Amino acid sequence: MTRGQSLLLGLGVFALGGVGYWGFQAVGMEEVSAGIAAEAVLILVVVGWTGSYLFRVVTGKMSFMEQRRQYRAGYDALTEEQLQKEFDALSPGEQEKLLREIGQLKDEPEV
Repeated sequence: MTRGQSLLLGLGVFALGGVGYWGFQAVGMEEVSAGIAAEAVLILVVVGWTGSYLFRVVTGKMSFMEQRRQYRAGYDALTEEQLQKEFDALSPGEQEKLLREIGQLKDEPEV
């Protein structure tokens, strides 16, 4: 979220308080009661918002973490593809030698 979006969101919450106050007055509440009701609604909104943020933190579903997982998956796939192309370009003897060096191919006992 950019700074501009954060400011707009803050202004939106502020405006929600004003609209709520006037809305409660419009349905017949007194000024003090309308103010308390509008404040209660804003507190519930902020507590719910904070709770949803904490839930995303605990479950690891934050935007940055999701972007990092996607990047890592793409990077791993690309790297694996490049390595496979290079491996396929080797001769069968070089492939066998490389597999033995990294321990993926066991030396077969000579008969």
